[in-house]
Amino acid sequence: MRVFLLLLCTLAVMPPATAQEVRRPNIVFILIDDLGYTDIGPFGSTLYQTPHLDRMAAEGMLFTDAYSASPVCSPTRASIQTGRNPARLNLTNFLKGLRSPEDSPILTAEYADYLPSEEVTLAETLGKAGYATGYVGKWHLSREGAAGTLPEEQGYRINIGGGDFGSPKSYFWPEWEGRPEIEGRFDGEYLTDRLALEAVQFIERHREEPFFLMLAHYAVHIPLVPKPEKVAKYKSLLEKNPPIPGRQDNPYYASLVESMDESVGRVLAALEENGLEDNTLVVFTSDNGGLSVVEGRHTPATTNAPLRGGKGKVYEGGIRVPLLVKYPRAVAPGSRSREPVISDDFFPTILEAAGIDPASAGARGPLDGTSLMPLFRSPADSLGRTALYWHYPHFSNQGGRPGGAVRQGRWKLVEHFETGRLELFDLETDIGEHDDLAQTYPERTREMHRMLQAWREEVGANMPLPNPGYKAPSR
Repeated sequence: MRVFLLLLCTLAVMPPATAQEVRRPNIVFILIDDLGYTDIGPFGSTLYQTPHLDRMAAEGMLFTDAYSASPVCSPTRASIQTGRNPARLNLTNFLKGLRSPEDSPILTAEYADYLPSEEVTLAETLGKAGYATGYVGKWHLSREGAAGTLPEEQGYRINIGGGDFGSPKSYFWPEWEGRPEIEGRFDGEYLTDRLALEAVQFIERHREEPFFLMLAHYAVHIPLVPKPEKVAKYKSLLEKNPPIPGRQDNPYYASLVESMDESVGRVLAALEENGLEDNTLVVFTSDNGGLSVVEGRHTPATTNAPLRGGKGKVYEGGIRVPLLVKYPRAVAPGSRSREPVISDDFFPTILEAAGIDPASAGARGPLDGTSLMPLFRSPADSLGRTALYWHYPHFSNQGGRPGGAVRQGRWKLVEHFETGRLELFDLETDIGEHDDLAQTYPERTREMHRMLQAWREEVGANMPLPNPGYKAPSR
């Protein structure tokens, strides 16, 4: 009896941290717009200064072979929200891109111009499980007048700045007035700083309950309107150390990247200051590759070298993106994974981290992603899937043409819809996709093309239409 009483007394005075240990993890997802694969220090940039992301990589996991589900923004954003590939969603272009040149035998494919309310989002699933949910920044998955398509109608308890547009008018108040719909606090307020402030305040308000915060920066998308003092700093650095031709050399873009990195630092500091760091899964990635062509003032924004191409193209520069994950409960500091992963994977990953069975999420249809949690625990492991697929049946603003791609291990096949041309690359020896091996390995090329065709049929992919006005050039 005496032993029993002593045990009761011990249980009564156990520290409240025990309850914290079984609390579901917080989720912070930081999505950057148009950030290229090599645009931060951990992925090789020697110009852009990103000390906070450098630290995040040192304290978490870096994925060397991470991909966006699309070479443009809206489809990738839809895949993150639903765990379903853009081809399955029929949301395969940015909203609402309609470019179709007259000199092509095909027209751009028809596609959905908003994320339907019937799709089940991360926020809806986590909200039902007791999470506070907040969206801060760019949404670009709605259409004006389409009911049920804004973040607050898709499961987010609050929405700050998310609407149907893809870029801000400016990064300074009052120039950004109306896009996004956030009232500035003072003249000259910087949008990237303001979104970071809103994210920090959300963390502080909900520190006593599990929360899911989506911080989707408008940066580093055009317009390239940075803080003047940062531009002066990078111009001085470039004068002292002229870049090698073909390397990153844009002081305006570099300034946007640095401000973005500072915002990440503020969010990570807020987690630490509120005692939440150890129980928070933080994901940092981009919605597509960097803008590497002329599209507005002070562009091209960046170069994705050694990768080929950039935003708007299914070559590596358009779809391979930086991915960092910090999660002290499961991820070893300084770890790396070379497993090919894609933005479809975030939905099941986050649900598994939260202890939610994806099968119970009530998704509208099949999920295409695979949880990354096994890689968190053992970075050298494989997820065991056959291939990754991309479908972009459109003409991008950046000069991309309709096509698709499949990656199987070290091999990547690119299909051009206008001509039927197939290209095969060995990414292990040719990350820049310079040497087309389709003629050298014809059977592998045919087999991977069959895989791509079968996948398109399985997901019901939308295809380009014949151009009735096209006249083939006379020979």
